[in-house]
Amino acid sequence: MTGTLYGLGIGPGDPDLITLKARDILARVPVIAYPAPEGGDSLVRALAAPHIPAGAIEVVIETPMVADRFPAQEAYSRVCATLAEHLDAGRDVAVLCEGDPFLYGSFMYVFERLAGAYPAQVVPGVSSLTAVAARAGVPIVERNETLVVLPATLPAAELEARLARAEAAVIMKVGRHLAKVRTIVQGLGLMAGAWYVERATMANERVLPLAAVDDNAAPYFSTILVRRPPAKARIAPELPAGVALVCLSAAAQMLARRLKPHLPGANVHGLSGRTSDADLSFRDTAAHLQSLFRDGVPIVGVCAAGILIRALAPLLNDKQAEPPVVAVAEDGSVVVPLLGGHHGANRLARAIAAATAGVPAITTAGDVRFGLALDDPPPGWRVGNTAAVKPVTAALLAGEPVALTIEAGTADWLTTAGISFAESADHAIRITERHLEPSETTLALHPPVLAVGVGCERDASPEETLALVRATLDEHGLAEGAVACVVSVDVKADEPAAHAVAEALGVPARFFTAARLEQETPRLATPSETVFRAVGCHGVAEAAALAAAGPAARLIVAKTVGTRATCAVARADEAIKAATVGRPQGSLAIVGIGPGQAGWRTAEASHALSTATDIVGYRLYLDLVADLIADKQQHSAPMTEEAARARTALDLAAEGRCVALISSGDAGIYGLASLVFELLDREDRPAWNAIALSVAPGITALQAAAARGGALIGHDFCAISLSTLLTPWPRIEARLRAAAEADFVVALYNPVSQRRRSELERARDILLAHRPATTPVLLARNLGREGETEVIIPLADLTADHADMLTLVMIGNSQTKAVVRGRRRWLYTPRGYAAKLAAGGRAGEPA
Repeated sequence: MTGTLYGLGIGPGDPDLITLKARDILARVPVIAYPAPEGGDSLVRALAAPHIPAGAIEVVIETPMVADRFPAQEAYSRVCATLAEHLDAGRDVAVLCEGDPFLYGSFMYVFERLAGAYPAQVVPGVSSLTAVAARAGVPIVERNETLVVLPATLPAAELEARLARAEAAVIMKVGRHLAKVRTIVQGLGLMAGAWYVERATMANERVLPLAAVDDNAAPYFSTILVRRPPAKARIAPELPAGVALVCLSAAAQMLARRLKPHLPGANVHGLSGRTSDADLSFRDTAAHLQSLFRDGVPIVGVCAAGILIRALAPLLNDKQAEPPVVAVAEDGSVVVPLLGGHHGANRLARAIAAATAGVPAITTAGDVRFGLALDDPPPGWRVGNTAAVKPVTAALLAGEPVALTIEAGTADWLTTAGISFAESADHAIRITERHLEPSETTLALHPPVLAVGVGCERDASPEETLALVRATLDEHGLAEGAVACVVSVDVKADEPAAHAVAEALGVPARFFTAARLEQETPRLATPSETVFRAVGCHGVAEAAALAAAGPAARLIVAKTVGTRATCAVARADEAIKAATVGRPQGSLAIVGIGPGQAGWRTAEASHALSTATDIVGYRLYLDLVADLIADKQQHSAPMTEEAARARTALDLAAEGRCVALISSGDAGIYGLASLVFELLDREDRPAWNAIALSVAPGITALQAAAARGGALIGHDFCAISLSTLLTPWPRIEARLRAAAEADFVVALYNPVSQRRRSELERARDILLAHRPATTPVLLARNLGREGETEVIIPLADLTADHADMLTLVMIGNSQTKAVVRGRRRWLYTPRGYAAKLAAGGRAGEPA
């Protein structure tokens, strides 16, 4: 009989708050384990000390205090092996945990490793969450309020967005993030309801209003409790995606790098010669700014406002279509929205100012007076008639009566803004899902309360499906602007028709499993056995619309049948949060990140990494792009587990995630792209087949080495890997002989490993049979990375000692030349222009 594993919550700090059950177990178990920092004392051991019996076997889980979770994970794996030995011997084991074991508790790492193999019991403890509220004397939540628990370690933009939606929040793991949290709380106007508690219930406890805390950092055991009056709850701003952070100096680039994690999908654009390692470089500032502006890219210029104004003034034409433009001082002290204040610039300015502790210089009248703009409603909302924005806003600012009618959804963002609305007036705001005729005195605002369900045959016409949806909405007097999402069953996730409808309506396409749609059968107007036999649910269009709109939704348009598609519409009582509906079509970008340095990374690769939710790759490669993926979910596996990495990427994408699978160099050249396609070919899984798949090319080590050496591949060339792990030597040898006889320039990948040293010299001998012993060889190591070297030697001198797995060996053909000019020795392979040059009398034989 094995022992039992106990996870004991020891409470927040006061030994008297340890539960009776935890004390009882502590008194009788023979083995007690607890975490402790590497080289330090265990706090939880000290808290439980009065109740630990003499003679108990103690196991210390010594964990390194670093941000990288893997060293700590290895420590837990080692200790769990020891605990398993005790359990196998029939000894019960108690693992101590501060607070509650399952609320950010370290016990969960032991639980996930051992609970499946041994009996396990979790004894809850008084959490720091409730202790903080008690010590501050502030109720956490009451009646129907919701509570959000947030780690302060979140990126500032994400932390602000989540806190902005919360009625009450507990922010844990404050530590060195105190200044960031305080800035965000202050920026959201929540300081009056914020309390700071340090080491709750311990002897050195500290409790005071957050406004009274002037420290920039705090102990790890610090928590902030935030409550807001219900009327102050507001919808968090959604920031424009894909911002270009334009910088013209090294100082500006430093700030741009700080801001990048706070702006979704942002990239740093740097002036060539003034900045280094930017995501994208440019030479002409005005031309680059104008190109971004024409393409509709949001611009944040870390530079003088005048530079942006002078560059973009000639292009100003349509304020409704122009992208937001923001100027930021190099020290972050002032943030000025210059263009598109009501189209994202004001939101960007506030988010940037929150990150830099600067001042957002908002000048638009509605924002200054009411804290909102009628033509910049919350995410998902649409303005039905922009022509009415100006006269209705002018009436509000002038103090004239304006009526508010709410026919759909809720309008808390308006009703809690301090605006007094009349029951009737010449000017009005109408919140509705209905299509209205244009009026300059009535502003139509459409909340996202409609879900459009779509079903279609395989390869149905996108144009016909869109026409069916638009005709259906028009027939029932429904506004396209009130549509929150287009939804269907997940087997249609790769169907162009569904995505075409979503794109045309400007909303996301989301998908449900057949099992989830089958749950909606009792609410369907037209259930079908035929549909059930085909996809596993009794309806697609109606069921998907109802599932998206929620349990209180009504089906307002039953299934409407077209030539090869169907559609239905459901109406929700409140705004539909499309991002939480079903799941999107997953995507997998197979990305070549180049040999190393950021300057060799393509803009497409940077964009794929910036927009991904999950990054999969070998740890070394993840580290090479650390600046782009710090806030992403990262998944790594050892060098030899390429198939595991490819499967992980495909599985994550099949779950609806946006995944980037990275290879160094080009993913299609000895990279993971071919492995992904081989898995798709061999296994033919429906879930994998439905993902959106793309390949982003990268600069190869071959290209980089040739460029470093001069122009080695000016003529025909080939690449051959000397690794015998996947290719037998006889086949490699045959390819070497063919390349030697054809006089190709040859790039040798994977030339030498610790266990494989003979292949390089055998390749040398094969090539020496067909080209001179003096043929130049370029040995390029660590290309684009720290410690990069290039060495040129004659082919006859090449040995295994010259290379390793980080070396690319490039061997010239019989015509490759070495030439010394200035201080450099260059290599080039003539293309065949000698006769033309000689005929022109302008060139002789190369030296």
